[in-house]
This record gives sequence, C-alpha cells and structure tokens, in this order.
Amino acid sequence: MTKKELKIFLRLYWIRVVLVLLGALAFLALVVVMIVGTASFFSLESFYQQTMLAQMPSQIFLYLVVGSISAVISTVIWMYFMFGGGFAKMGQKKVKSEQVNIKWTDVVGMDSIKKEVWEAIDLIKDRAKLKKVGGKIIKGILMVGPPGCGKTYLAKAIATETGLPFLAAAGSEFVGMFIGVGTQRIKGIFKEARILAEIHGGCIIFIDEIDTIARPRMADMGFGGGMDHNATINQLLTELDGVNTANTNVIIIGATNIAEDQLDPALMRAGRFDRKVYVGKPTLKDREKLFDYYLGKTKHDPDVNVGVLARRALDFSAADIADMVREASLISIRNKHEAVTYKDLSEAYDRVIFGLKSGIILSEKEKIWVAYHESGHAIIGFLTHPTDDVIKASIAPRKGSLGMVGHRPAEEINIRDKEYLLANIKIALGSYAAERIKFGRTGSGVEADFASALYNAHNMVWRWGMGESGYIGNYTIFDGDYSRSGSISEKTKEILENDVQKILQNCLKEVQEILTKEHDLLECFAQELLKKEELEYDEIVEIFTKHGKTRPIASSI
Repeated sequence: MTKKELKIFLRLYWIRVVLVLLGALAFLALVVVMIVGTASFFSLESFYQQTMLAQMPSQIFLYLVVGSISAVISTVIWMYFMFGGGFAKMGQKKVKSEQVNIKWTDVVGMDSIKKEVWEAIDLIKDRAKLKKVGGKIIKGILMVGPPGCGKTYLAKAIATETGLPFLAAAGSEFVGMFIGVGTQRIKGIFKEARILAEIHGGCIIFIDEIDTIARPRMADMGFGGGMDHNATINQLLTELDGVNTANTNVIIIGATNIAEDQLDPALMRAGRFDRKVYVGKPTLKDREKLFDYYLGKTKHDPDVNVGVLARRALDFSAADIADMVREASLISIRNKHEAVTYKDLSEAYDRVIFGLKSGIILSEKEKIWVAYHESGHAIIGFLTHPTDDVIKASIAPRKGSLGMVGHRPAEEINIRDKEYLLANIKIALGSYAAERIKFGRTGSGVEADFASALYNAHNMVWRWGMGESGYIGNYTIFDGDYSRSGSISEKTKEILENDVQKILQNCLKEVQEILTKEHDLLECFAQELLKKEELEYDEIVEIFTKHGKTRPIASSI
C-alpha cells in the first residue's frame, strides 16, 4: 500500500481504526493490571497471601474479569453509536468497492440500448476528450424499464468497461426506522465514492429501485416519515451537485421500474440525471440472441430452432428467457435426457407462462364443464382473432384457475385497433356462450371473462371513441376528480353505457351464432380436451384442419 493509499484509507476508515486501537489499548491495560496485581500478590508473605485468598474467592475474581471486559465492550459500542454512524448503519449491507466481472460483450439482446449507453461510457473513460470541448462529466444515468430486462446487468457492464470501482446499493437501504438514517447513508456512500475516485480516477454508484427514495417530496403528516423522506432526497440532490463542485469523477446510475414522471422533478432536471436510458423488453432479434447466449451455456439438441423459440417467447424479458432455459435444463435432467430438447424447452415455457399444475382435483362433472368452457374460448379465438394464435388449451388447474387457453400474437402489437379489441371481447364471451349452448345455463367461472369483456368494451367507448353513438373523448380523465365530477351529464353517461352494452350484446350474438353453427367442432374439441387434458399447438391445428377450418391470418409457427 502506497503512502497516498494509506492516507486515503485512514480518511475513509479513521473511526474504525480509532475504535480498534481503543479496544486494543483497553485490553492491554487490563492485561498489564492483571500481571502487576499477580506479581504483587506473589511478592507478599505467605500469611498475607492466605488472608487475601480467604477474603477474595475465585468467584469475585471472575466477576472482576467479566466486568472489566463488559466495560470495554460497552465503551466501544457507545463510541460506535456516538461517532461511528450507529443507527445509520444498522441493517445496512456493507458496500464493497470491487471490480464486477460482467463484460460488455456479455450484454446481449440490447443492441440499441448499448449503442445509446456507449457514448456515456466513452465520456466517463476519457475526460480529457470532454474537457477539450468545454463539456462537463455526466453525473447521472437513469435507467427506466420493466423488471428483468437487464438494468442491473447493464450497470455492472458499464463498471467493468470503464474499469472503475462499483458501489452497489438498493433504494430500500436508505430507508430506516429512525429519522436521519437515509441522510447519513447517502452521505456515507458518496463519501466512499469520492475517496475511491481519488485513488482510481473515478467511481460508479449504482442504486437499484431508486424510486424508493426518489419519489416526489411530500408534506410531513406529523409522524416524521415525510420529513425523513424529504431529507433523504434533499441530501441526494446536494450530493449530486457537490460532485460537480469537487470535480471528482463520480457517476451515479439509478434504475427504476416506474415512469420518470413519477419521480421528484428536481432530481430529473438537467445537470443531475443527464442521461435517461429506456430499457424495454427485447425484440424478436434480441430474443434470438438471448436464446443463443443462454443455450450456448447448456448442452442442447442441435435441432432446437432458436427462431421458433424467439417467436414463441413474445413479451418475455431477458430474465424470463434465462429462467426458461434454466427450467428446461432441470426438466431435461428429470427426464434423463442427455441434452436439452425442444420438448423440454416447451414444457419450461408452459411453466414460465402458465405456471405449475396445482393439486386441485376436479370431479368428472367439473371436468366436462371446464372442457366446454375452454373450448368456447379456443374456437372463437382461432376463428375470429386477427393477430393472436391459440397455442395451448388445458383443463389442468394452474395458478388458481381450473383451465386455460393460451394466446400469442405473431409479434409485438403497439396499437390495438377496433377489430383487435372486439376479438378479445368475443374470446372472453366464448366460454359463456359455450356453457349456454351445451348446458342451458352458466356457472361462476365466467366472472373473470365478463370482467375482461366489460373492461375492453368500457375503454372502447369511454376512452377511445369507438361507441355506436359517435361520442368521442377520453371521459375517464374525470375519474376521481371530485372538483370536475359534474363535467359529464347523466344523459351522456347513460348514452355511453348503452354503447358499452351494445358492443357486448353484438359480440355475444356473433359468438353464439358461430358456436351454434360449429356445434360438431365444439363437441370434438371438448372431447379431445377430456381425453388428453392438454392440447398443444399442433394438436389444436389438427382438430380445426379436420373440420375444414383455418386461421384468418397465416400462423408464424
């Protein structure tokens, strides 16, 4: 350790060094007293030794030793709480500055995001280039996106690529039961970062789930929570501004799952989090690369088609894909396969999407009821939906439901038009119509289907101007706004609700006509479900082909 590094180490850990020295000195003093006392005791004449021993039993001697040790420990604890951070460090993980081993090439399936981040990395690595044009170092990068898409992974790769120390913390670590805990922890991590930056030329602070402390400041309600939250975020703002004043190469990277407009505006202003990176779910090409990457780490059947897996794993995050491949490996071992097969991956996909089969046991009557219920969903979905394929049908209970039908669009859909929304309503009502046709009555299992159908129909009319009356406008903006609650007349509400019912009734009428016309197909599909319990994509297509039915669009699988 060089002289400079020793000096910086003492600046960073001087309290701990002082406490250790005090403890060592107290222990040495105790040892010296015991040695001197013992020597004095043995220098006395035997008569006096016997008298003293009679007056001082071994128990008293033991109590003195225990008391002395307790006094030393109590002193150290008192000094720690008074001068060492005490409550601010209770429950806090020790943040270690260490070189993380995630390489830039390990970040796959995020090409467009990597391109956006690379510029910031280049500026962090080469400050001279930035000074040449009179610019200032980027102080903060905020990564926003759904969970499991690689925000933490990307932050670690940035640390590795820049070669700088990496201090990681979760937003919850800055929240404690005592007022002032968050402020002290913010100060502590920035102090450590600045000192490490002096040694290594820079330091990166990564705060995951930063929204825990970055929510908008609030008025204190008298319990201290609002005041402590405000103090914590104020300290964070102060530290961000102080970094620039100190001219140290400290960069803070924050990650959150919520939209940036829900964070404190002062934190989002220019000069603090200068670069905002949106880390979304991977596209089709990205998913192919992710499957290649994770399957490359396992022994798998060379016939596994990565393109098919990528199309099937629509709306998967990077973490979902990693979980699917990991689950497939376990299934492969359980099935005693020498390598991961497509069947293993398909079963793993079902577990990720639909969940494990539950232990619910259905009676024969219930199985028949569920089979026709799910057949109604599947037939209407296959014959009417413009984008979604029916990829699975099951009467095996999963995730609390007694059966399910899996749908998957060919690729990401960003705009839901009227045809798409009506198709979703028809699929939801397919179970109700099938039960009515087969049994002449319906059961409580249509509750969730009705909720889905009503939700879509309500949004079509109240938000997107798709009602028969021709009324346009997003009327939901008045929800919860009591000051404007009278902005919609009762007559308008009645017209809008009539439009909602017209959509539901028209969809139900069409669904009933289809299932009545295709009665033989309904019977066949339900019987196949009862016989096999689960139908995969190829089996579903085979049933419809046998009855001369095809999808309204070409299937991607």
